[in-house]
Amino acid sequence: MKVVKDTTDNLLSSITNTQKKQRKFQSKQVSNASRRKFSGSSYKQRTKPKTNQKQTTPQKKTERIYKTAPKSGPNKLRIIPLGGCEEVGRNMTVFEYGQDIIIIDMGLQWPEEDMPGIDYIIPNIEYLKGKEKNIRGIFITHGHYDHVGAIPHLITKLGNPIIYGTPLTLGIIAKRQEDFKTQPLRLKSISSDAVLNLGKFKINFFGVSHSIPGSLGIVIDSPVGKIVHTGDFKIDTATSGYLPIEIKKIKEFGRQNVLALMADSTNAPQPGRQLTEGDIQGNIDEILANASGRVIIGTFASLLGRIQQIIWAAEKLNKKIIIEGLGMKRNVELAQQLGYMKIKKGTRIQLKDIKHYPDNKIIILCTGAQGEGNAVFMRIANREHRTLRIEKGDTVVFSSSVIPGNERSVQKLKDSFYREGAEVIHYKMMDVHAGGHAKQDDLYDLIKMVKPKYHIPIYGNHSFLKIHAKIALQAGMPEDRIFVPDNGQVIEFNQQGEGKLTKEKVTSDYVFVDGLGVGDVSNIVLRDRQMMAADGMLVVIATISSKNGRLVHSPDIISRGFIYMRENKKIVEDIRAKIKNIVNEHNKTHAQINEAYIKDALRNSLGQFVFTKTQRRPMILPVVIEV
Repeated sequence: MKVVKDTTDNLLSSITNTQKKQRKFQSKQVSNASRRKFSGSSYKQRTKPKTNQKQTTPQKKTERIYKTAPKSGPNKLRIIPLGGCEEVGRNMTVFEYGQDIIIIDMGLQWPEEDMPGIDYIIPNIEYLKGKEKNIRGIFITHGHYDHVGAIPHLITKLGNPIIYGTPLTLGIIAKRQEDFKTQPLRLKSISSDAVLNLGKFKINFFGVSHSIPGSLGIVIDSPVGKIVHTGDFKIDTATSGYLPIEIKKIKEFGRQNVLALMADSTNAPQPGRQLTEGDIQGNIDEILANASGRVIIGTFASLLGRIQQIIWAAEKLNKKIIIEGLGMKRNVELAQQLGYMKIKKGTRIQLKDIKHYPDNKIIILCTGAQGEGNAVFMRIANREHRTLRIEKGDTVVFSSSVIPGNERSVQKLKDSFYREGAEVIHYKMMDVHAGGHAKQDDLYDLIKMVKPKYHIPIYGNHSFLKIHAKIALQAGMPEDRIFVPDNGQVIEFNQQGEGKLTKEKVTSDYVFVDGLGVGDVSNIVLRDRQMMAADGMLVVIATISSKNGRLVHSPDIISRGFIYMRENKKIVEDIRAKIKNIVNEHNKTHAQINEAYIKDALRNSLGQFVFTKTQRRPMILPVVIEV
């Protein structure tokens, strides 16, 4: 795929000076004083709000919904989350002042359990139709798919504006774009020291710690005030494998009269502080040192810092690393090319060479720790991998927390490894995973450092945002200056720096991606799939004589996911008799065959009859054939 200069291959040269500066920052900023600063008491021990302070109340339901919202006022900043404020994922936020628009992130959301057949969900950009020429740039905070995954589907519709990000982020975007046939992307590499002027907006950045290198927070200077957007972040001042969060810059915000802080809420329900990557390194070293046989580690393909930690531990112990999983291989190679990851020569070997080394010198890194059906971890557990089998003495490590909704799959995967005789270690047994999102104490500290006039929790389910709002109250924010938006809800700030969470709401419905289709799966189609998944399908074929309107032969019945017909002959015969009655009744009362009427009668009457007999509601598909 062809992309403009400044991406994947050309990013290598543009990163050199930036990386040197950032490495110096890493060594200078990590001090004992900064560590002590963030080792305080837990969120629960914080001073409680004054008794006369009101608790946060639920936002009233938005009343007005616009397919295309009214034009932005000339002296107002409008902030519109098109996704990410009612779910984890689908992150995309629009900032609009007059005729100037910038966008932060353009991600996907993985489907829920009740969305059969859906690959993923992307933001609805109806509001931006007709405003494509006003888009001055798109800023991507980091390379995870919930922040970049919608780009191939939306970027052309938005007029192909320039996409800004760090070299690794742009490399991931460019690699993903190879799977889609679209026009070349316009990618521009930035560092945390960059300053951009786009229309009425001045943009600068600050480095944040997250579970992938090259993560940025974004500062938007607008004519009405300064907005600080954290992206995904955690407070880790002594990160192992990444650059530490730029605390010095964040503290400076506290002296700059920040109008609004928009902060990550993904881990807002969790008390305390997020583990640092340094906390994890010691446990990884211990596990690898004590393993008597092979160590098989499952983690996310994008968790490059964790992969680097495992490689460092392997190098200390003179062990060999095998990487299995296409996504992980691709990300590791890209990170190496761009200088984010270092692997000594001879540390990484190919799977075919495993027989040349003793078991206690082998570490296998895999994708699939969430129980994904076709991923390497699952194929090893199920004896479906072409080469790898669990052997006595193997240690299996789950170096990732369980994504909500995957609990059952992960448990089955653990059970399979236990059945095969492996020793299993996961994050609840030992700290082998540090999340990439700030917990309650970290969020509290961030608010106290930035000292914003307004606070806007983002990135998470509505309950996450509300919990984050309570933390802001705890940190001293007035209740009327904490905005908890829904997707599509417009936040406005005027020239005097006064803000409000308006009742105006732009279109933010789900756009489903299913195979090659984007947006062609409607709620009705999804409802039909849910019905078929829940109660199955019953196909009824009635062949009717065009001369006399009578059935030519007994109706044919096909059941899929409803009943096993061979073992339920009584119900099948009752259904067949009901079909005959429906057709005969029509024949008595109509001189001519009314195919539409017969189909409706079969759907409704037969549906009620089946429910009475079975307490199930299968989808009924009637087929009427005239002969």
